[in-house]
Parts: sequence; C-alpha cells; structure tokens
Amino acid sequence: MTKTDKKQSQLNSFDLLELETQFFANLRSLGRSQNTLKNYKTDLECFNQYLKKNQDGLKIDHFKTGHIEEYGNYLQTRYSSDNSRRRRVQALRIFFDFLVEKKLFESNPVRKIPTSPKFLDIPRPASFSHIKTAWEHLLEESQSKNTLTSLTAKRNLMMLLLIYGAGLKISDLTIITTKDIHIPDNDDAEPRVLVHPRKRDPYTVTLPKVFIPIYKDYIEDLNDAKKLSHLTFDKLLFNANAYRIINGGLSPRGIEMTFEDLRSKLMIEITAKSLRQSCIFKWLKQNKKDSIIKEWLGLSPSYNLKLYKDHLKQHVFDDGFLYEIYKYYKKKDFSKA
Repeated sequence: MTKTDKKQSQLNSFDLLELETQFFANLRSLGRSQNTLKNYKTDLECFNQYLKKNQDGLKIDHFKTGHIEEYGNYLQTRYSSDNSRRRRVQALRIFFDFLVEKKLFESNPVRKIPTSPKFLDIPRPASFSHIKTAWEHLLEESQSKNTLTSLTAKRNLMMLLLIYGAGLKISDLTIITTKDIHIPDNDDAEPRVLVHPRKRDPYTVTLPKVFIPIYKDYIEDLNDAKKLSHLTFDKLLFNANAYRIINGGLSPRGIEMTFEDLRSKLMIEITAKSLRQSCIFKWLKQNKKDSIIKEWLGLSPSYNLKLYKDHLKQHVFDDGFLYEIYKYYKKKDFSKA
C-alpha cells in the first residue's frame, strides 16, 4: 500500500462525529471554557445538519473547497446575521486546522473562502461604580485573618489590575508568570507586564503604579503559602480549593468563576470582557495614541476604535482612584495592628 493509499484508507475509516469528539477533547485539554465548547458544538452542529441534508452521511474524506463554498451558500440562506455566518465559518476553520494538525488533510479548505465581515457591537464596559465596588471588596477581603482567603483576594486584585490596568485577555492571564512582571527600581517609572501572544513577538504593557505595593505584598504571601504546601511554580496566579493551593496557574473557567462569584456576592455586572473594555475607555481618556492602544490590546493596526470614541463621553474611567482607596484600606489595616 502506497503512502497515498494508506492516507486515503485512514480518511475512510472515520466519520465526522468521531473527529468532533476528538476535537472537543483537545479543546478541553487546552483549558478552553465550557462556554467556548458549547459555542463550538452549536456552530459545528449546523455543519452536521447541512451534511445530513445535502450530503451522503457525515463522511468528510473527500471534502474540498467547493464543498465548503456550497456550505457558505447554505449559511447565506439560513442566517440573516453576518456575525452568525462568520462565527460558523470560523468554527469550521478551526476544526479543519485540527484535522490538518492530525495530518488527515494536507491543507485547510475552509481557509480558501472569506468570512462575512464582522460587525462590532456597541461596547458595554463595566461601570466605574461596579469596578470601585469590586476593588473595595477585594481590598477588604485581603485583610482577612484567614490566610487563604486573604491570599485569594490578593490574587484577584492582581487579575483586576492586569485586566483594567493593562487590558489583558483571559488567555493572557492563564499563562502569565512572575518573570513577566517588571517592577522598576526607579520610583518614577511604571511597572510593566510582558505579554506573549501566539502569533507575534512578545511586548510589554504599562500598569498603574498601585500595582507595585499590591504585587509585592501578594508575592510575599504566595511564596510563604507555596513553602507550606511544598509547591514550586512560576505562574503568577494559582488554583485553590477551600483549604489550600492546589497548583500554579488558573484556567479560563477558573477566571470566569472568579467574576461569577463577584457578581453574585456584590450584585454587580462585571466580566473579564467588560473590564477590558473599561480599560480601553480609560486609555482613550488618558489620550493614549490609537497605535499604542491597539498594540497593547494585541489588535491589528487596521482595527478601528471609532465605536469606543463615539461613546467616550458616556464612559469616564481613570485608575487614580485605585491607589486612593488602597491607601485608605492600608490605614485601616495599620490601625488594627
């Protein structure tokens, strides 16, 4: 049997449902959230339904660009929303990327067809009052007499500062290490965080100065906790249960659950996404250049910030209040000593 025959035999030996099962297992191993998995399943189910209706079963061993174009025409008639069509094509593209990685296809046929243009929704940032409420709550918890409660609150302060202060995404937070944090020796200089995007060179983003004392306090307590638990890791964040730190790093789902907990406890509307959008408004208010903002967000130079500028008067943000509130809580802490 030739190499080509062997490959064709391999393609004929599986169907789409089995491949999708492997695909979802791979996504879970990469730490993708349940919400992400749910969205991919919904989008690929649309492809499955198309095949059942228009093809002979769910085999995809002979799939080529022409078949994908036919699926694109099917989406045009089924969905009026460009974003809905675009999302389903993107999900299929990522799925076929997975098949290419498994060497089941030589190239991705979906990448040869264009997606519908993306129409951006109006930005919905977390409100200033809700960010302030979350900040005060976490500072209060950071003074808890329960060591793990205090440390977890300080970890969550880190997350809030890295998103609202530096515009980091959840995917950035899952891989960030202590080596990625730069604390300057010069009091006038700003702290910075090193970001590692998947498809471009690393770059740094500035952080509010209040990050420095909170970071130092957090790292000191974290190192003590790691010694007690006999753990060694360089991830900045950590995963813990009600009793102890389990390991270094925090999954996307773990980060989402942190914000779910804040929303439930404090009756506020705040997510990682809305906090990141608040950061964009903050930078625009600080008169940061568009090119700098797009670089710090990991966006292409062609990305348009017009929607944010159009709503800038409605959303006024800064980061000076973070330090003022921090100083107040430190005084409260010292008064107890």
